[in-house]
Amino acid sequence: MSLQLFLDSLDQLLVDAQQRLAAVTSTESLEEARVEFLGAKNGKMKGAQKAMGTIAGEEKPIAGKKFNDIRTALQAAFDEAQANIGGVSASSKGPLLDPTLPGLRPALGHLHPLTQTMEHLKEIMGRLGFSVTEGPEVEDTWHNFVALNIPEDHPARDPLDNFYLATASKTAAKQSSPMEHDAALLRSQTSTVQIRVMEGTKPPLRIISLGRVYRPDGADATHFPMFHQMEGLWVDRAVTMAQLKSVLRLFATNYLGGDVEIRFRPSFFPFTEPSVEVDFLWNGNWIEFGGAGMVDPNVLNAVGYDSSQYTGFAFGLGIERLCMRRFGITDIRDLYRNDVRFLRQF
Repeated sequence: MSLQLFLDSLDQLLVDAQQRLAAVTSTESLEEARVEFLGAKNGKMKGAQKAMGTIAGEEKPIAGKKFNDIRTALQAAFDEAQANIGGVSASSKGPLLDPTLPGLRPALGHLHPLTQTMEHLKEIMGRLGFSVTEGPEVEDTWHNFVALNIPEDHPARDPLDNFYLATASKTAAKQSSPMEHDAALLRSQTSTVQIRVMEGTKPPLRIISLGRVYRPDGADATHFPMFHQMEGLWVDRAVTMAQLKSVLRLFATNYLGGDVEIRFRPSFFPFTEPSVEVDFLWNGNWIEFGGAGMVDPNVLNAVGYDSSQYTGFAFGLGIERLCMRRFGITDIRDLYRNDVRFLRQF
């Protein structure tokens, strides 16, 4: 094919395409025009590209430039036709953007109700002057029992009531017995954190610790083998039981509401003397949500505090029960089933 004939055929191809595109009225006819002129297999531009192979070598640069110009003009004409009808072609990946349509709100996750509860507890206790501390979940029996004045024959140290760990180390022989001070276990209470803090901090101090604790309890509506506690500790000169009761009442009314009823019952814990159980009234029933009391002098002496100069109180509250009371949850197991239908309510 001569160069001139090739150039004339390209001009005519553009005219035919422009006329065809000017007449399209739907996305279907637009797609037919695209296939006819720009189709990758049998389109007319593909045919012109093949015809360019018959042009003499010295004339190919001219033919190639003309071919590129026509292909660019043809693509521009197609884009204009597509914009005029506001449609999409089969080759498009999606609909054209319409900025006048309202936006779609993306689905966002949110905090688990237990996490929401713990953040709220930190905020309340922060206003009462308590700072937040943390400690390890894998503990030794010194911090979990001995320093807390829990004797070896106490039921709380029973291997059936704790998750003792068989650790593989050079001291495995010592750790094989729960009675050894360095035996490892999953902590059964957050009171271990107060021991660790007192070991490295001089009084006065006012702290809380929130975290997971583990006990091999059977799962039911109010018990679970892994749950959360908030431990509180205040040590200073002349700290009294009256201050403990005031702090717990202020906490309860701030978190559970001004209409909450709470009561204190005499109890016994090895690490506090005197000790009390704290209950709140829910659905006509008294529900235990923690224990408290004045820190036993033996605990203060174990961490190097002078019990003749300092006194203190400690309390441990069950976070799940506080969460359930606030959100109206009746079964603690719902918090751990990971059912999105349940969790998205909060």
